[in-house]
Amino acid sequence: TAEEPAAASMSSGPDQVPPRPEIFDFQGVSMIHFFTDNWENIQNFQARPDDILVATYPKAGTTWVSYILDLLYFGQTERQTSVPIFKRVPFLEITIPDFGSGKDDADNLPTSPRIIKTHLPVQFVPKSFWEQNCRIIYVARNAKDNAVSYFHFDRMNMMQPEPGDWSGYVHRFMEGKLVFGSWYDHVNGWWKKKQTYPKLHYVFYEDLVEDTGREIEKLCCFLGLSRSDEEKKRIADGAHFDNMKKNDMVNYSNVVVMDFKISPFMRKGKVGDWKNHFTEAQSLQFDEDYKKKMTDVTLQFRCDI
Repeated sequence: TAEEPAAASMSSGPDQVPPRPEIFDFQGVSMIHFFTDNWENIQNFQARPDDILVATYPKAGTTWVSYILDLLYFGQTERQTSVPIFKRVPFLEITIPDFGSGKDDADNLPTSPRIIKTHLPVQFVPKSFWEQNCRIIYVARNAKDNAVSYFHFDRMNMMQPEPGDWSGYVHRFMEGKLVFGSWYDHVNGWWKKKQTYPKLHYVFYEDLVEDTGREIEKLCCFLGLSRSDEEKKRIADGAHFDNMKKNDMVNYSNVVVMDFKISPFMRKGKVGDWKNHFTEAQSLQFDEDYKKKMTDVTLQFRCDI
């Protein structure tokens, strides 16, 4: 998601927004230059052993989990009302000319642990994260809802390629021709990594929607945190979709490259909204294609809860 750390400081006005970027093939993955311009520096990023990396395909619950982690570690401090989430949890691979980079923001984070987010497929993650044995939380969302959410995001975010109409978009999603490549490769690549890398916690968006408290409990176990029941409930309430949507420090309303008149950054946060977008024919075609690409029976998604 092009949630630019830089964008917050961009003065508003249409003349400030560069033309929408073109997508291109980058080492076998569809990308745009905002995520590849600083490639060597990103690859050489120096992770620390206590860093926590939040990894997702775009629009799979990145901000939600980032916010939960921020509350778990740093609580309701003053930063909650003064520092936007994309400064507290920098977006590692983003680079915007004249406005700095997510890597620099991550390098300069004052917190310990540093919570950093990425949309990189597993093969692109800087190697220091593995070498330092960092904890990584991967969040995955069912393909149909993910496609719908990404479509609305691309409509309103001027730093993303022009999405065109929905029917064309669904095809590009199936072909992996969206920024950060194929959803199928992304979720499968990270799932496979989990089998060999024990410090990877794989979270399903649908589980988070179904029972946020239970998933916060699992996160605490994974991170070795003990928080009181009262505190965990407060975090679950604070991270409720409706509360986050109203919270200007997490809803991206102060990012000028996002046009909230087209669609809000936080739109619905529901499971099953795909039914309002897919025609029956699209759904059938999608399901057929899905079966061919999702051959690992151990990785199962829910399109309804």
